[in-house]
Amino acid sequence: MALVNAAVVVLDCAEPEKLAVFYRELLDGQDGEASANLVEIRTPGGFRIAFRRDVNATPPSWPRPENSLQAHLDFLVEDLDEAELRVVGLGGRPIETKDAAGPYEERGYADPAGHSFTLRLVPPTAPKQG
Repeated sequence: MALVNAAVVVLDCAEPEKLAVFYRELLDGQDGEASANLVEIRTPGGFRIAFRRDVNATPPSWPRPENSLQAHLDFLVEDLDEAELRVVGLGGRPIETKDAAGPYEERGYADPAGHSFTLRLVPPTAPKQG
């Protein structure tokens, strides 16, 4: 029997209710567990993310060097332009970064509380030739 049955990504922020709305809309999620200091959402695919109240929370400064990245989320999308319009429409903002090396196109953003995340293009799944 597994010792750990589930995992939840938890982001600290000053206003968990407001940040939960941003991610619930972005991920087409549903409300999950909630208390005075924690709000959780669940996505149709089973991903769980929660937001914990920390009135002293300060967002990371990444990509500026004075603070570490801490952690960030990657979301796989089929259309970067469409996903970017949704992120910005919900209150997220693009983060100025250089193009990432590698075969997949990606773009960096910050949520309304300043947590960074990446939209990464899902690579096409064409059958191998030969």
